[in-house]
Amino acid sequence: MYHYTECGLSNVWLQNGYSVKEVDGHKAVSISDADQLHEVIGRTLANKPYLKATELRFLRKELGLSQSRLAALLGTTEQTVSLWERKGRIPKGHDRLIRLLYIEKIDGNVKIQEMINKLIDLDRKENERLIFSDTTGGWKMAA
Repeated sequence: MYHYTECGLSNVWLQNGYSVKEVDGHKAVSISDADQLHEVIGRTLANKPYLKATELRFLRKELGLSQSRLAALLGTTEQTVSLWERKGRIPKGHDRLIRLLYIEKIDGNVKIQEMINKLIDLDRKENERLIFSDTTGGWKMAA
């Protein structure tokens, strides 16, 4: 069995699906379909009752989010996300939301992904004017 620590988790072992080769006097490991392996690992983590610090980091990276982007999405600070990834103790609501986001991403719900991206990038000023126009198709936000 191969102890797959490269994924950032200390408790992942592979029974098969890998090969070890000697390259310039060093062992090199090749994983068969690493993307699918990471998806299975992520789905397993997302279905646990709670996330540990390293598991949160794994899911965040699989979501393609930096600590600051995840913090913006969750309405917290980058320092808080960093603390969660070092010590754990993730609030239950945030833990559940992160796992939900991961499952939605791998199951391919495009509308939710679009909304997540809009929420992350949303940076409205408090006094921003919202202008609407009555069109033949009904009310719409003006361009």
